[in-house]
Amino acid sequence: MSRRILEAQGLTKVYTNDRGNLLIACDNVDLVLYKGETLGIVGESGCGKSTLLKLITQLERPNQGKLYMEGKDVTGLKGEALRRSRRHIQMVFQDPSSSFFPRMKAGDAVSEPLRNFEKLTKKDIYNKVEELLELVQLPKEFANRYPHSMSGGQRQRLGIARALILEPDILVCDEATCALDVSVQKQIIELLVDIQRKRELSIIFVCHDLALIQSFSHRVMVMYLGNVVEVLPGNKVKDSSYHPYTKALLDSIFTVDMDTSAPIRLLEGEAPNAIDLPRGCPFHTRCPYKKAVCTKEKPKLRNIDENHQIACHIIRND
Repeated sequence: MSRRILEAQGLTKVYTNDRGNLLIACDNVDLVLYKGETLGIVGESGCGKSTLLKLITQLERPNQGKLYMEGKDVTGLKGEALRRSRRHIQMVFQDPSSSFFPRMKAGDAVSEPLRNFEKLTKKDIYNKVEELLELVQLPKEFANRYPHSMSGGQRQRLGIARALILEPDILVCDEATCALDVSVQKQIIELLVDIQRKRELSIIFVCHDLALIQSFSHRVMVMYLGNVVEVLPGNKVKDSSYHPYTKALLDSIFTVDMDTSAPIRLLEGEAPNAIDLPRGCPFHTRCPYKKAVCTKEKPKLRNIDENHQIACHIIRND
């Protein structure tokens, strides 16, 4: 197993609304990311994915828990130490159309992080921009174009180049393909996989699409209402996932080779209000297999197999 590049222990983030009600966006989340690994994070809107990314990238501070980079506690970093730490983990945003200042040329946009951190000559910066454009398979002439004159896929490649120019250890992709056509999505995923292989880059990829995320992630982490409910290898999601919520997400996938004679199983009901969560398992209000214990006691994330964890009372490994 590769070395741990990032580790989160018990990350918890609580927000308070204008009425004084508490909303637990992330509830005691543990996470491990290894060198050269892709960790996919999947779940419905409101499950806490984006909040978790803000905690990992240190855009927000957790109310509880610790964050470690290369074994070093970076949870409480401030000022210049925090700024320097952030260069090791960079983000590719969801909407490539709004990720760039419209009056800034592509070359300036890509090189801006480098100019913020390094004192380089114009020639060195120009050469670095050319190198990154080539890496993301864009012509070097694009450095003199404006992002709004490019296609969505080209802008997202530009966003990847900007994120990589500081040579980070971790690349965080927040729904980085959802605004793109399916054919372009495939090209972007193939590009990320190729870059990861060349640079031994660690990637955290957040997405709603379980079918997409399991196709290239080494491990997949499933979240529901701020909780991690299952973690397992990406190549085992289809056949070896056990949690009822993960299975419900799999049942929602439509493919060209699916069995059209099989009945469609719907996930009944709506997710509970995050401000007024039910007691016990957060998924029990929608779970068709719930038992009495599910309504009283919240399950803990535990190992049921090698590299496979689950938070569920009804699934046993004994």
